[in-house]
Amino acid sequence: MKLKYKNVTVSGLPGAGSSALATSLAKKLNWKYFCGGDFMRKYAIEQGLMDDNGNLHHDATIYDDDFDRQVDFQQRDMVANKNKNILDSWLCGFFAQGIPDVLKVLVICSEDTIRVDRVMNRDNVTVVQAKKHIFTREKKNIEKWSRVYAPEWKKWVVQRGKASKDKPIYFWYPQLYDLVLDTFSLNKQETLHNVLDKLGYKE
Repeated sequence: MKLKYKNVTVSGLPGAGSSALATSLAKKLNWKYFCGGDFMRKYAIEQGLMDDNGNLHHDATIYDDDFDRQVDFQQRDMVANKNKNILDSWLCGFFAQGIPDVLKVLVICSEDTIRVDRVMNRDNVTVVQAKKHIFTREKKNIEKWSRVYAPEWKKWVVQRGKASKDKPIYFWYPQLYDLVLDTFSLNKQETLHNVLDKLGYKE
């Protein structure tokens, strides 16, 4: 089946449902699945940067800037030079900016309490732990990445007219994506159907 796009990126903040969508999509299409979070977690454990007994993922500040850039640019290279990949990470949609034939999907959940509840159930943690995992981690990651990727933001977003130069750097502005799905109002099957429809997939 000839689809409208050759690769798909699925981005979303913790608890939004991006990983659930990406894994379902990869299984449906029989495409290769790459999860940036799992890759970074495995590396962190191997390097002794974190305890592998914890359920929750760490923030990006434990890595040096060069390593972050190396991993993220590998994702850009993947969608630029290979086909039939489903990328699942916070920044994969940002790193696909300007690359043709890539469907950039943003998964959001407009109700934060739902995100907290999902992380609690998924990782078997308390409300306090879930909130820290979501909001403290977001803040740290955004602060770091806004500094590290400021040149790319200017080149890929500001200079292409996707956002004005006076707007703060935020990697999940809806205008950076081809499809935005709110899992507060859509269930798993509906989110999957929306992506398949955008791809031009027919049963």
